[in-house]
Amino acid sequence: MVLIQSPKPLAVPLAMSRAVLSTTSTSTTTSSDQPTPSPLPVHSSSKSQSATPRPHPKPGFPTCKLRIECHDLTHNGAHVFFSNNQPSRDLASAVSTVLSVLYKPSESNSHIPPVRSVTFILRAMDILAYTTGSELDNDHKELHFNLDYIEKIPSMPETRQRDEIQGVLVHEMVHCWQWNGHGTAPSGLIEGIADFVRLKAGLSPPHWKKERGKEWDAGYQHTGYFLDWIETLYGEGSVSRINEALKDRKYDGEVFWVDLFGKHVQELWDEYNKTLPERNGEATR
Repeated sequence: MVLIQSPKPLAVPLAMSRAVLSTTSTSTTTSSDQPTPSPLPVHSSSKSQSATPRPHPKPGFPTCKLRIECHDLTHNGAHVFFSNNQPSRDLASAVSTVLSVLYKPSESNSHIPPVRSVTFILRAMDILAYTTGSELDNDHKELHFNLDYIEKIPSMPETRQRDEIQGVLVHEMVHCWQWNGHGTAPSGLIEGIADFVRLKAGLSPPHWKKERGKEWDAGYQHTGYFLDWIETLYGEGSVSRINEALKDRKYDGEVFWVDLFGKHVQELWDEYNKTLPERNGEATR
């Protein structure tokens, strides 16, 4: 008798068996056994593309290191200075004042002298103050202020000492940041621009006054008031234009003022003088 054996079932691969089991398990699970997942939020692609871009920061003025030296802390002038002034605040304020009057910031600020540091030096000397480049190079400035002069500043009214110190500081700080026509500009114009900035900062001392006569480039407050008149007549930024015109070219008095204002400087000076009261015994020009 012949026995016929049924064929053995084929072995199921392990991976397939797991898949089958998994499928079977899933298919036999009722909906009540599994929580219903929340649908994912759908975002419109047009909204994501229309996001408001962040504005670019506005350009600012350059900064530099500020240092201070005092050669004699026992000097009465040092006592007056440190009793009335906070160096970190007042030096930074002087820089800010000068830059805001003479310039407008840009992305590169290449129109502004590349000053890297200013060292403020308090010491006794024969002159009131002066500014110079350091021994390192001309991008590092030194601002020297006479302690003997500071000691003699009147203490009344109450703010007189501080205002005078800050006024001199602003004047000298201008020399750190202004252009000079590669050394060819009249010294009276250079000093006049410095006192013009001091005037705009509200730091003019009580003895300043507008005076007829003299020469336009007599310097200091005489030229400073003249430049203030030009600023009023030709609009805000006129003195800034004078300064920036001295950046890339040498000073030529025959064309410099004509290029800027359409008149020679003597014409402008004569017009300015006519706006001032006559001095005693002086005939009108």
